[in-house]
Amino acid sequence: MLTIVLICFLASLLLTPIVRRIVLRFDITDKPDKRRINVVPIPSLGGVAIFVAFLIGMFLLPIDKTLLWPLVIGASVIAITGMLDDILELKARYKLLGQVVAAGIIVFWGGINITFINLPFGGEWHFGYLAIPLTIVWIVAITNAINLIDGLDGLAAGVSTIALLTIMGMAFVMGDPLVIMITAVLAAATLGFLPYNFYPAKIFMGDTGALFLGFVIAILSLMGFKNVTFISLIVPVLILGVPIFDTILAIIRRIVHRTPIAMADKSHLHHSLMKLGFTHRQTVILIYAISALFSLFALIFTMSTFWGSFLLILVLLVIVEFFVEVLGLVSQNYRPIMRLLRLERIEREEEQE
Repeated sequence: MLTIVLICFLASLLLTPIVRRIVLRFDITDKPDKRRINVVPIPSLGGVAIFVAFLIGMFLLPIDKTLLWPLVIGASVIAITGMLDDILELKARYKLLGQVVAAGIIVFWGGINITFINLPFGGEWHFGYLAIPLTIVWIVAITNAINLIDGLDGLAAGVSTIALLTIMGMAFVMGDPLVIMITAVLAAATLGFLPYNFYPAKIFMGDTGALFLGFVIAILSLMGFKNVTFISLIVPVLILGVPIFDTILAIIRRIVHRTPIAMADKSHLHHSLMKLGFTHRQTVILIYAISALFSLFALIFTMSTFWGSFLLILVLLVIVEFFVEVLGLVSQNYRPIMRLLRLERIEREEEQE
């Protein structure tokens, strides 16, 4: 197994500069504009190296081919969708179509879906006919969540690696060798790409890599935590906390400002941190730390009692709300807790006078 992981890492490490030379020859680059951070054209399509290294690992792994082919074909569809978007800048509906088709392959051919959960006080809650659409929505949502945070050098690759390592650790605890193997292969492929992608980036993964990573991570989270309790269902949400919360806040922000949900903006978590004065590198490392904190919460969560888990989630939500208000991730005027604290402070000062 270690040999396969090393092969995937080296394949990604060696393929990335080759991909870079090819895309430079064809001028497939992310050119500076008002949406992007880079000030010079940077080669894109780096995700091709991650994808190919992953495929090499998948065919070397001793796993059941009934799962191998749906995953490989689905991942290929999502990678091709991302590649076409990087080259041709597809309209949002065509990107969504590619994502739904890829998710459908996994659900209908691979047989991966969430059929029920065990509620704390309500017994089993079966999804019935909703199991398939809910699973597809989950896969598409996580796929896009990873894509949305791909705004700084090394950000999506690093956050994805942290999520993958956490999922692998959870799979080890739960005794799921299949998830461990697939996760290890993808983490190795991503780590092989990261040296070229970390600030200052020599190449971007593009939608090819971001959509592909999000897609496979979404599937791995389902494989590791499907058909479990409501409490355990929250674990993958915590592991993927940074991209999920950033996506939810982006949707809320665009609704509040009455702008199209698909319209890009520069108010994501990484943009807001840089506005506070953090450098590019500091922002990326800080978000790595936040991702690691979410992963730590996920690990603690699995070992807590129901009420302990409830309290943990409450504390986490308060922390997230505080950051949302301080960074203005919804709106500069949205600060209910800060206003409440300010009013209480004013009242205390008046009482002291």
